[in-house]
Amino acid sequence: MLDDESRYRILKQLDLSPGISQRELAKDLGISLGKVNYCINALIEKGLVKVNNFQNNPNKRGYIYLLTPSGIEAKAIITLSFLKSKMAEYEGLKNEIARLQQEVETLEIIKN
Repeated sequence: MLDDESRYRILKQLDLSPGISQRELAKDLGISLGKVNYCINALIEKGLVKVNNFQNNPNKRGYIYLLTPSGIEAKAIITLSFLKSKMAEYEGLKNEIARLQQEVETLEIIKN
């Protein structure tokens, strides 16, 4: 299944580098080539990405991945969702750090 984080990261990277290979994309994102292939195919099926061969590529194996208008809209929606998720995660970590700092201070007071 294509999760929002994978969808966001792949759409973002394809938007920035339409001629990137799936192998390079997998390396850049730190995920398997199989997962990249699966995700791109899912995005193509959903109509968010279209793929074209390089016209002058001698080996005909190079592709350009272009976000469709629906893909651009989906990327914007997913980006907002991803940002909200990361902000909530950040707030949770900030609160946990504050609690841990308070715990350490309490232990130092008891120790002295």
